[in-house]
Amino acid sequence: MTTSLPSVLVLGGGPDAERDVSLLSSKGVADALASRNISVHYEIIDQINADQLARLPGEVIFPVLHGGFGEGGPLQEIMLRDGRPFVGCQASAARLAMDKMATKLLAAKLGIPTADACVLNPADAGEAAPFASPAVLKPVHDGSSVGLHVCSTQARLDDAMKLVRADQRSNPLRVYMIERMIVKARELTVPILDGQALAPIEIIPAEGVYDYNAKYIRGDTQYTVNPPLPGNTGAQVRSWAQAIFRAMGARHLARIDFMLDQSGVAYLLEVNTMPGFTARSLVPKSAAACGISYAALCEVLVGFAVRDAAEPQ
Repeated sequence: MTTSLPSVLVLGGGPDAERDVSLLSSKGVADALASRNISVHYEIIDQINADQLARLPGEVIFPVLHGGFGEGGPLQEIMLRDGRPFVGCQASAARLAMDKMATKLLAAKLGIPTADACVLNPADAGEAAPFASPAVLKPVHDGSSVGLHVCSTQARLDDAMKLVRADQRSNPLRVYMIERMIVKARELTVPILDGQALAPIEIIPAEGVYDYNAKYIRGDTQYTVNPPLPGNTGAQVRSWAQAIFRAMGARHLARIDFMLDQSGVAYLLEVNTMPGFTARSLVPKSAAACGISYAALCEVLVGFAVRDAAEPQ
């Protein structure tokens, strides 16, 4: 962007399980904006309140937090009351996207395929899960594959149920879901920038599943921008990604994840309204394929926040 931008408050950290990822993403954003000669104040926070936020400098807020507080509505409510322009979804869209079961219901309403699933209460389910293996267990309101259990056999599912019960004893407010596993699927993600779908990316873990280690630790996952896909699959997932982004009332950016089964049917997994945002993350990778550098992308997002500041909240 060629116009001068106001000073930016970049927020990172947060109280959620994805804090470490947020620290990497937010530092990357702060450094990228500074490289564009934008005045940046970088603040690592926990569970900030409105008074604390009001005391922090910056004319625009760029919250780079992942998880329930920072990405799922509470921080968005605080920023709305603060009154400054901010990057990302408003509160209602953030809450909807963070709830994987609510996202599935919206997808079904739009005619977008999604794997069968239900909320899992291990205390009510006895020793038997609502679905037989192969199945996937995961928290309804967490991302970055936190608490993910991919169970290809009944023995693994039984073991995962025990782990979920133990986790819920320590975290009684954490809600889990169980989902039918799409077997031998290809994992695709479609980044969205200002309502427009960018190039799809195929995610290929070197081994096992695309879990937290594959995303952030091992460094051996392959990412293919604009991969060869059967028929009109590429156009279809881009169209579906745009449709659910609009239906949620999301804005500025998102990453929409799909699983492609062996027959060529794509199933929506989830919507991430503040996905991982280091220079190596998937939204920046797709933007780079469109000629938008990481630093330019960060600046563009600040511009969107300024542009949309006058919208009704």
